Amino acid sequence: MEYANMKTLDIIAKQPQIPLPSYTLRALMKQILQGMRAFHSVDLVHRDIKCDNILLHSPPGSGRVYAKISDFGFAKKVDFLNEQTYLAGTIPFMSPEQFHKNPIITQKVDIYALGITFYKLITHKYPVNERNIKEQGKKMTKLKSIDRPSEIKDNLLWDLLQNLLEFDPNKRISAAQALQHPYFTSPDAIADISKEQQDLASQAAAAEVEIQHLERIFKQENNY
Repeated sequence: MEYANMKTLDIIAKQPQIPLPSYTLRALMKQILQGMRAFHSVDLVHRDIKCDNILLHSPPGSGRVYAKISDFGFAKKVDFLNEQTYLAGTIPFMSPEQFHKNPIITQKVDIYALGITFYKLITHKYPVNERNIKEQGKKMTKLKSIDRPSEIKDNLLWDLLQNLLEFDPNKRISAAQALQHPYFTSPDAIADISKEQQDLASQAAAAEVEIQHLERIFKQENNY
């Protein structure tokens, strides 16, 4: 695993006694979504997005925190024709369609997992977390949507999460669409993020170079 002196996003998600300021949460979410947009732009699907797979690093003396998606062990090229023959992912982060009998796995599973990641970051709990994959599947098939938790007061934030956690993958938004959501683009959102934090979020664009390198590795190994 790449060096990250602040470990992973799970460090924050497990500390309910330390609430994130709104501008920090917004900047982190934006940076992670930018990384996901870059990853998806080369037709890859990660399949194991979760708090533990998002690294946090703060270069000494910079006063900045960089978030980076990691662990590409389950990553593969998008394949709309072939069903997934085995389950990949971490149970609480798995999307509703992954529990279907013959699932076709698309990039939308990563989007749902990001929604759960942000949900956990904010509430410090999972919306659905059964004891095993069979019980999780039973519970997910009975639900039509994720209920709004009391911890989320911001209406724009909840609207964004609802779109990320949409049960129908065809209606679930992409990372690029999420970045155009008013939670990031409204006047209040822009005012909430300082110039330095906007610069921090924009650093995710550099991830595109690394994503292109990753794509070349996938092609060389023919590991589709």
